[in-house]
Amino acid sequence: MSEPKAPKIEFPCDYVIKVIGNSAPDFTEFVVEVVEQHAPGISETDISINESRGGRFSSVQLKIVATGEDQLKALFEDLKASGRVHMVL
Repeated sequence: MSEPKAPKIEFPCDYVIKVIGNSAPDFTEFVVEVVEQHAPGISETDISINESRGGRFSSVQLKIVATGEDQLKALFEDLKASGRVHMVL
């Protein structure tokens, strides 16, 4: 029996990413700055911020317009390479 293939994403499309890292006063600003380099035009309404119960971690959820797999791959790599991001979903 063959494994089902992941559904193909039709680009361009709205795409939601969630970035998790250590809480810091500038974490959200940092994430938005990196994302803007790959997907310009993010508005305040496209950003959602949550703190962990203990306040140790922050998650920033953003809605972007994804133009292709290369864009998403480069964005994820830049976020992870920063050393400030634990996980990108």
